[in-house]
Amino acid sequence: MIEFLFSYETLRLAWWALLGVLLVGFAAMDGFDMGVGALLPFVAKTDIERRVAINTVGPVWEGNQVWFILGGGAIFAAWPALYALSFSGFYLAMFLVLAALILRPVGFKYRSKKPDPAWRARWDWALFIGGAVPALIFGVAIGNTLQGVPFHFTPDLRPIYEGNLFGLLNPLALFCGLVSLVMIVMHGAAWLAFKADGTVSLRAKAFGFWAALLTAILFALGGVLVWSGLLGGYSVTSAIVWDGPSNPLGKTVVADGAAWLANFRAHPLLWAVPGLGVAAPLLAAIGFKAGSEGLTFLASKLAVAAIIATVGVAMFPILLPSSSNPAHSLTVFDASSSRATLRNMLVVTAIFMPVVLAYTAWVYRVLWGKVSERSVEEAGHSAY
Repeated sequence: MIEFLFSYETLRLAWWALLGVLLVGFAAMDGFDMGVGALLPFVAKTDIERRVAINTVGPVWEGNQVWFILGGGAIFAAWPALYALSFSGFYLAMFLVLAALILRPVGFKYRSKKPDPAWRARWDWALFIGGAVPALIFGVAIGNTLQGVPFHFTPDLRPIYEGNLFGLLNPLALFCGLVSLVMIVMHGAAWLAFKADGTVSLRAKAFGFWAALLTAILFALGGVLVWSGLLGGYSVTSAIVWDGPSNPLGKTVVADGAAWLANFRAHPLLWAVPGLGVAAPLLAAIGFKAGSEGLTFLASKLAVAAIIATVGVAMFPILLPSSSNPAHSLTVFDASSSRATLRNMLVVTAIFMPVVLAYTAWVYRVLWGKVSERSVEEAGHSAY
C-alpha cells in the first residue's frame, strides 16, 4: 500500500490534483478580494461606503493572497519545466499582474493617510486596477493555454518561447479573460452581499445578479467554442509511461480540435463538472435576487471551483500544450520533478496544509459579522 501511495505515477497524479486545489483555493479565497476591488467604484459612492467595502476584505486579503504564493511555489517545485515556460513565456503578462497586485497593499495602507477626497479617489482606482487587471490577465493566460503556446525545446531541453504579449492578447484569450473577470466580479459581489451591510450590500446584490448571469452565459458559450474546436485541443497519441523519467521530447502529441472533450466522452460522469460551472452561477443569481446571502456565497465558490476544474479535467494529462511543436507539450507524466522531491513535498503538505486550513477557518470565525457604516465610524475611518 505504501509503495503504491508513493509510486511515481501516484505522486504525479497527486500533485496534479494538488495544483488544481491550490489554483481553486487562490481563485475562491483571493478572488473575492479582487472582486471587491473591481466593484469598489460602482457599489460604493461615498467615502464611508467605500471604507465599508474595503473593511470587508482588509483583515483577510493578505492571508488569502498566500494561496497565490503557494500555487506558484507548487509549480516551481513539482513542475519545474511548467514554471520555467509559463513564467518566462508569460513574463510581460505576469509583470502586469504583479504590478497590479502591488497596488493593492499600497492602496489599503495609504488610502486613509490623508482626508483629501482626490487623494482617496486615486487610491480607490488603484484598488480597482489591483482587482480587475489580475482577474482579466489570469483568464487570458488560461485562454492561451487552451489554444496552445508557441514554444519548443532544444535537444538539450532548453525551452525556447516564440510568442509576445500582443500574441497573448488574441480574441479567444480575451474572451476567456472576460469569463474570468465576470466570475471574479460575481464572487466579490457575493462576498459584499454576505459581509457588508446597508447600501453597499444592496448595490452588490444588483451587480452580482448580472455578473452571475453573465458568468453562466459566457462559460456556456466557452463550451460551444471548445465543441467547435476554436479553442484548440491537443491529444497524446503515443503510449504513456506514467512512471518514466521526465522528458518532454519522448512522446507524440497532435493538434485535435475535439481533444478537450475526450475525457468527458470517455467518462460521462465528468460532465457534472462543467454542468456545475453553469448551474452554480445561476444558483448564485437566484440567491442574489432572493437575498439568501450565505447560499449565494457558497454557490459562487462552487462556480469558481467548477469552472477552473473544468479546464483541468478537459486538458488532462496535458499541462501546457505547444502550438508550434505539439510533441514538445508538457504533460503530467513528463514535466514533473523527481520522485523523491514529489514524495517529500507531499509529506510536508500533508502535515502543514491542515494547519493552514485550520488557522484560516479560525481567522474567519474571529472576524465573523457584517461591516456597517456605524462600525466604521466607531472603529475609526482607517481601521479594518
